[in-house]
Amino acid sequence: MAQSVFAHVIVGNNDAYTVVDWQSDIRLAASKGIDAFVLNIATPLSGTAGSQSALAFEAAKNLGAGFKLLFSFDYEGGEGPWSTDDILTLLRQYGHGGSYFQYKGRPFVSTFEGPGNSEVSQWAEVRRALPGGIYFVPDWSSQGPGFEMSLYDGAFSWNMWPDGPQNMTTDPDIGWLDSLKKGGKSYMMGVSPWFYTNLPAYNKAWVWRGDSLWYDRWQQVLEVLPEFVQIVTWNDFGESHYIGPIRKPCIPSSPGADARSYVEGYPHEGWLETLPYQIAAYKHAANPSKYPAPKVESGEDKVVYWYRTAPASTGPSAVTGNACNSEINVNGYQECHPIEAVLDDKIFAIALLSQPGSVSISVGEHPAQKFDGLKAGINFVSRPFDGQTGAVAVSSSAGARAKGVEIGSKSGGKVGNLNAWVGCAGACSGGRRHEATSKDHLNRHRHGSRRHLR
Repeated sequence: MAQSVFAHVIVGNNDAYTVVDWQSDIRLAASKGIDAFVLNIATPLSGTAGSQSALAFEAAKNLGAGFKLLFSFDYEGGEGPWSTDDILTLLRQYGHGGSYFQYKGRPFVSTFEGPGNSEVSQWAEVRRALPGGIYFVPDWSSQGPGFEMSLYDGAFSWNMWPDGPQNMTTDPDIGWLDSLKKGGKSYMMGVSPWFYTNLPAYNKAWVWRGDSLWYDRWQQVLEVLPEFVQIVTWNDFGESHYIGPIRKPCIPSSPGADARSYVEGYPHEGWLETLPYQIAAYKHAANPSKYPAPKVESGEDKVVYWYRTAPASTGPSAVTGNACNSEINVNGYQECHPIEAVLDDKIFAIALLSQPGSVSISVGEHPAQKFDGLKAGINFVSRPFDGQTGAVAVSSSAGARAKGVEIGSKSGGKVGNLNAWVGCAGACSGGRRHEATSKDHLNRHRHGSRRHLR
């Protein structure tokens, strides 16, 4: 088994990136245990897809740190489907370079959708045209398990968020895994922390349950033990599931598709702080003879915590609970649920402790809730805020302390933001804590598939 972990990068959001920006992201991702970036690219090749791919591969080559890149050809964004000639151009240029991720001696290639007849048949041609072929693991989730299995080496499922007022389960993963095992194929499992989008110009305005998903999904990875894990995403700000740093020029900001109001001031880098442990646990569970068990060393204790800054009931009126049909979600396909049924008004936290201990969480001047009896290693806790308002304070018995932005009855006197604010207390990157600052406080698939439009 490969036991490789990738992060999905929307290259179309990075049209202002330089080599230095790519190097910064690669260093950060590699430091957290991520093995490669999946470069999601949309047509035309002559645009951002071609220019930014060149800079990304230049950055990876300059660093020479073993971090890899691979392509995911997006058939739902951009200016239409990918042509076979353009796919071959990119794979001939980069597929056998030292910075491209290879599996079983072949370039690893993925897609976002593209299951039309002409699109599907082109991959046999791509495979024949490249010496040695490719290791092809598309996302054809809209067609379900078993679709055209003879054409691929594995499959990636975009089904990683729960439907309605329930937590995510492994049932969809097991369905894919059972189908793929019969054909000796690989499975790439998706992990995502959140999903909230409000981009009417793209016919998108809904929320899926995030809540405890960043903890739950990694625990499910330990149950499923797929060959590959793909984190969705590094930088999709429009859908609020970014785990990388916020870069303002990369946030969608066009009329009717402006995500700045719900992204700026809502950092998610705290989620990166749990990754070294979670990735190590996955690799150890899959191959204990090769990878050691994860351990929190003394002095590395931390608490990563996240929450919404207003009750779910104050969310934007145009946003639906689930991707259900509305004036904006014209391709909605799920049952509608009240947002306050989909989302829990809670503060969620992952505590990484070097020895047994406790964590306390408080809101404003209200008494703290203490969680005793936590074990050495990884722990998950949550508490409701139940109408309480004020700054969130987090502490642990190991000495970790931090304060997050305020929870209000509404967000800044306006409608509530359904994005998450993520902080970190304790031994966070570079010894820094992810805390609220005054600036933070001021700034704030098509039908039948789980679609992210760029």
